[in-house]
Amino acid sequence: MKKESDKWDKVMQQARENTKQRAKSYREQALKLFPWVCGRCARAFDHKNLQLLEVHHKNNDHDDNPPDGSNWELLCTYCHENEHSKIKDSLGRDTAQSSTNDATYSPFSNLKDMMNKKN
Repeated sequence: MKKESDKWDKVMQQARENTKQRAKSYREQALKLFPWVCGRCARAFDHKNLQLLEVHHKNNDHDDNPPDGSNWELLCTYCHENEHSKIKDSLGRDTAQSSTNDATYSPFSNLKDMMNKKN
């Protein structure tokens, strides 16, 4: 019986340590620093839907986590996805990929000839 209680004590101690580590994470810090509102769409969050509120790194460097939160903003999952989509769109297509995927059909290439035939 003693071994069983020692096992549970170790499990509980590990769980407490894990909780402390998570509390130090940038998400937990951001949730303590900022109101639970999306910085883009202003949707408010509570404990029931807090999992939909995400931390966005303004400079896109996930290793840049200043304790004052100056590189973070809270965004709902939808606005966060949109923000990262804008970044991907601004980078443009890869030139090697675009040369193989470009359309080859030009529907208006002989438009002038077609118009002349009608007259």
